[in-house]
Amino acid sequence: MTEQTSWRAVAAATGPGDRARAEAGVRLAYQRAGLREPGRIVWARSPLEAVRLLSGGPAEDAEALPPTGPSVRDAVRTRPVAAERARLHTRLGPTGWSDHWRTAGADLWETTRPLVDRVRTGIVEALAPDDRKAETRIRLLLLDAVLGQHDAAWLSALDTASGLDGLTEVARTAGWWWPYENVAIITERPTQLHRDEAGRLDRGDGPALAYSDGFALHAWRGLPVPGEFLDSLDTLTPERIRNEENAELRRVMLEYYGYDRYLEKSGARPVHRDETGVLWRIELPGDEDAVMVEVVNSTPEPDGTSRTYWLRVPPTTRTAREGVAWTFGLSAEEYDPLRQT
Repeated sequence: MTEQTSWRAVAAATGPGDRARAEAGVRLAYQRAGLREPGRIVWARSPLEAVRLLSGGPAEDAEALPPTGPSVRDAVRTRPVAAERARLHTRLGPTGWSDHWRTAGADLWETTRPLVDRVRTGIVEALAPDDRKAETRIRLLLLDAVLGQHDAAWLSALDTASGLDGLTEVARTAGWWWPYENVAIITERPTQLHRDEAGRLDRGDGPALAYSDGFALHAWRGLPVPGEFLDSLDTLTPERIRNEENAELRRVMLEYYGYDRYLEKSGARPVHRDETGVLWRIELPGDEDAVMVEVVNSTPEPDGTSRTYWLRVPPTTRTAREGVAWTFGLSAEEYDPLRQT
């Protein structure tokens, strides 16, 4: 397993970590920062539970939280990471650092950053719904967090052998954690993580991200959706899809139900046909039309049948030929199917 692959596994790890190693990593991180070790290390089952503890709310089955003292995140995480990044930047130069980051951590951060943002948003929505003052307080507490396993992209790009070895040990064995003068709070990793091929949170039959305390996020191809919405997808009808006022949720419904099935069940009629295929248009109130080209694969399957494909094309498409040409990056005039392979 390469180092980069190893860090990808760290970022996506689920299930119990190693509490003894994580706590040792926290103490080492304090030592590297020149700080006294925290007098207490408290575990929480999720970042939500950690923030609830820090904001003075109840957290079932979590340890009582003693006075924390001020945050020491800058000393433990911000300054050592910045120092190592500056050292590499000086050694490699601006272009060399840019190339190194692109190779080592950029792609991983592109998939991890949206996940981090969704966790933060989910915590705010759970603890401070419609309360601006409480929201500000929660967001400030979230700024005190070290991302643990979700710092994998940055740690993969830096030399973690010495000054960052404490941070590395926690990242490999636990989730987010909060360092304070007297107390450190460490959270467990999620119990479930489901993503699509693009790395976006995605699951149609349950939470895409879940923790053992019940904190969960639901998503369809990266789009946040309510859990009860996903539970009802198996009972979709064309009428319900048409009547959905939220355009984003309606698109999820159409993707789950299937555009071809929707066309068939809703009695839609084609708006154009030619030698390349058939153009269909679905009018969606409050949203742009969904336009599809129905094409038949010119190469038969092994059993002699020809498969039908449905291609989503821009809503401005007026002919089947124009739609098929668009999928090849061509205009209708440029498209010559005899030359396509």
